Amino acid sequence: MTLPAQADGATGADDRVLSGMRPTGALHLGHYHGALKNWAQLQNAHDCYFFVADWHALTTHYETPETIHAHTTEMVIDWLAAGVDPNKATLFVQSRVLEHAELFLLLGMGTPLSWLERVPTYKDQIANLKDKDLTTYGFLGYPLLQAADILIYLARYVPVGADQVPHIEMSREIARRFNNLYGKDPAVEAQSRAAAAKLPEDVRAQLAALRRAADQEGLTEKREQARELIAASKLSRAEKDALRAQLSGGRRQILREPEALLTPESKLPGLDGRKMSKSYGNSIAIREERASVEHKIKRMPTDPARVKRTDPGTPELCPVWQFHLAYTDDATRDWVQRGCTTAGIGCLECKQPVIDAILREQQPMFERAQPYLDNPALVHDILAHGSDKARATAQQTMHAVRDAMGLKI
Repeated sequence: MTLPAQADGATGADDRVLSGMRPTGALHLGHYHGALKNWAQLQNAHDCYFFVADWHALTTHYETPETIHAHTTEMVIDWLAAGVDPNKATLFVQSRVLEHAELFLLLGMGTPLSWLERVPTYKDQIANLKDKDLTTYGFLGYPLLQAADILIYLARYVPVGADQVPHIEMSREIARRFNNLYGKDPAVEAQSRAAAAKLPEDVRAQLAALRRAADQEGLTEKREQARELIAASKLSRAEKDALRAQLSGGRRQILREPEALLTPESKLPGLDGRKMSKSYGNSIAIREERASVEHKIKRMPTDPARVKRTDPGTPELCPVWQFHLAYTDDATRDWVQRGCTTAGIGCLECKQPVIDAILREQQPMFERAQPYLDNPALVHDILAHGSDKARATAQQTMHAVRDAMGLKI
């Protein structure tokens, strides 16, 4: 995972990361390798906010809210077991920070309905989840709520998989539209003119040409080139801010446009080769008991060509091989390749290093989880403290939003 270089003059904390999960109860190893392992690394170098998206859970499970509280506790214990540290990151519950709902409401005043209807997952989920009535305002508006979750913390980075990048782009568009609607500042033009006067004449002319191409011809790539030109200049941070604001139409940047932080795809599939999912019955829980792990791995399907012990196989056609890629070293994988293709080892022999590696990985998770299993009140205290901190940050943003919209008290 490589982070882009820090940008000058961005609104909010330059290293703030925001991510969340719907409360689904106990998590599995696919969640660990796909998200939590990354969270545990990010918290060491960034200002991380990780939240329980309980309102988002209601967009599809509004008829069964009784599971949310228990699922929240179970899920957060798994976060802590995976190495997410409340002393390094802010852990909180979405519904305890009411400012999320206020920003969601206010963003809705200026967000075109067509933007929500064009979200790729909207029609797909309505078609695929036919057992649920998703023709609700909450489900239609969940991308806007998601944008509010991000924008209210002025987060710079949102770690997502490639399939979620369109959601981050929508958050950027929503922030851009809000800033254009409410970020009017007569002083910006004067400040930008003063800043531009300090640039070399050729750079100033180039910047003006790029802005004209972006504004008059709709060439968005020219706007990006202009931003790069500003970043490369020797102006002060405030002067660069003024030129960026002018480039965005002479508007103040009240809400920050977040950046997608692409995370590596999880290398861990389900036990049957499909995506690991509790609903598929092919998962291993982060805190699954040792005997259960051994039983599940031993029963994993293997290369169908290996009917008998003496039949050679092809590791790449076997779901167990994907676990080797995630868990074992090069020497072990070489041993598997030779042994499988020559029928020198049996499938149970091949599976044993995977079992051993998973159990080794889980051991510190059990140890980290135990204090919270013994005393769940510790989890509630962590979330209460984190929610207080998150609320204070969100309130700062909402003060600026209300002021920009003329909602002064």
